[in-house]
Amino acid sequence: MVKSTPRQIGGGRPREALVRRAKESIAKGSKSFSVASLLFDKTTRERAHLLYAWCRRCDDIADGQEAGFRNKSGELKLDTSSPMDRVEAIRILTNRALDGQPTADIAFDALGQVAAETGLTREMTDDVIDGFVLDAQEWRPRTEADLMRYCYHVAGAVGVMMARVMGIPADATETLDRACDLGLAFQLNNIARDIADDDAAGRCYLPEEWLAEMDIPPGQHMKPQYRKQLVKLTKRLVDSARLHDAAARVGAGRLRFRQRWAILSAANIYGAIGEEVERQAEFAWDHRVHTSTLDKIGHVIAALKETISGSFEPQVMPEFTRGRLMVMARMDGPIPDRPMTPLRDEGIRRKED
Repeated sequence: MVKSTPRQIGGGRPREALVRRAKESIAKGSKSFSVASLLFDKTTRERAHLLYAWCRRCDDIADGQEAGFRNKSGELKLDTSSPMDRVEAIRILTNRALDGQPTADIAFDALGQVAAETGLTREMTDDVIDGFVLDAQEWRPRTEADLMRYCYHVAGAVGVMMARVMGIPADATETLDRACDLGLAFQLNNIARDIADDDAAGRCYLPEEWLAEMDIPPGQHMKPQYRKQLVKLTKRLVDSARLHDAAARVGAGRLRFRQRWAILSAANIYGAIGEEVERQAEFAWDHRVHTSTLDKIGHVIAALKETISGSFEPQVMPEFTRGRLMVMARMDGPIPDRPMTPLRDEGIRRKED
C-alpha cells in the first residue's frame, strides 16, 4: 500500500522563515509595493508578502531568469527549457502548494501558507498562470478586449487574491470587483512604461488594431518616426488606467483604515508612473520611468488625506468589468494546459455582460 504524503502547510517550513524570505523578495522586486505594504497591519503585511513572493517567483521562472545556475566562472546560465515547460512547472508546483504538499521551493511553499490562511483557491491561481501561458504562446493582443483579458490574468486576478489576503470575503462581489480594477490600472500603467523593454524582449501588448489605426507596421512601433503616434496610444493606456483606478478607490473605501491607506498609497504611486510616462511624451522610453523615494512619501501623505476624507465616486465606470473579463478568460482562445472550468457565481454578474 502506497502511503500518501501528509499535508504540510507551507511545505513544512516554519512560517517565520517563509515570511522572512518573502519580505526579502518584495524589498528586491518592488520598492513601490514594499513601501505601501508597510502601512498594513502586521498580519496583512506578512500575508501580502507571502503572496508577492509567489507572484515574483512565477515571473522569474516564466522568463527563465532565476531557474538557472552559475558555472565555475560565475557566469549565469539561464534555463533553456521551453516557455511552455516552464509554465507547466509553475502550475505543478502551485497545485502541490495548494494541496499542502512540499515543493522544495520556498516561494511556492509561501503560497501554500497564505492560501491555507486566507482561502485562496486553485481557480484564482489558474487565472494568474494563464497569463504566463499567453506569453509562452507568443500571443499578441489584436483588440482592446484582448489587451484587457491579458491584464486581467497578470494583474486583475492578483488584485482579487490580494483582497482575499486582506480578509475580504468571497461573497463581497463589489469589493472584489474593485480590487480587480486596481490590478488592471497597475498593469496598464506598467505596459505604458515598459513598451521599450517589452519590445527588446520581443513582446508587444499594444493591440494590433490600435497600431493599424496609427499606420504603424507590426514590430515597428519603437522606430523614431512613429514616436508621435506611440504617444497617442500611450495616452489610451493611461486614460484607461485612470478609469480603473477611480473605480478601485470606491472599493478601497470599504476597507479598514490601514488597509485603505496602503491601497490608496499604492494606487497613487503606480498612477504617478503612468502620469510621468504621459508627461515625458516622446522621451518616455529613453530611460525607465520611476518614482523617487521623496515622491513616494508625498503619495503616501496624499493617500492618508484621501483615506480620511474619502474618495470621489467616478461618473463613469469601466467597460471591462471583472465579470466580463472572467467570461472572456475562459471562453476566448485556447489555453491548452488548463482544462475548461465551469463559471461560478462568485464575481460573475451576467446582467453586466
